[in-house]
Amino acid sequence: QVQVVEFGGGLVQAGGSLNLSCTASGTTVDDYLVGWFRQAPGKEREGISCITWNGGRAHYTDSVKGRFTISRSDDKNTLYLQMDSLKPEDTAMYYCAADRFDPLRGPSQHCSSLNHNYWGQGTQVTVSS
Repeated sequence: QVQVVEFGGGLVQAGGSLNLSCTASGTTVDDYLVGWFRQAPGKEREGISCITWNGGRAHYTDSVKGRFTISRSDDKNTLYLQMDSLKPEDTAMYYCAADRFDPLRGPSQHCSSLNHNYWGQGTQVTVSS
């Protein structure tokens, strides 16, 4: 049974930083953490940053490009999201997703879809103005 758990959310002032992490356990060699998603109150969940299984290539949605950085651990079971220059509009529940390796799906494809096998419970990020 694959379990995904996110850490690191909290309350921060605008302009501040947070570093989120997410771990996966129970994965097989074919499963990996694909990226970060978020859902603001009253809005749909969106993919904000996704990364290849080897960490070599990443995708960012326009609203976070240049401010957020995704990375993964060498053992591929931990995913990080360094969030800088946070804005009030970044306030949301942040989720991590894991999926089975698919050579036809790159980071942008993963971020544009909510069809992933495993999800964490999320960690709340609140940015005050």
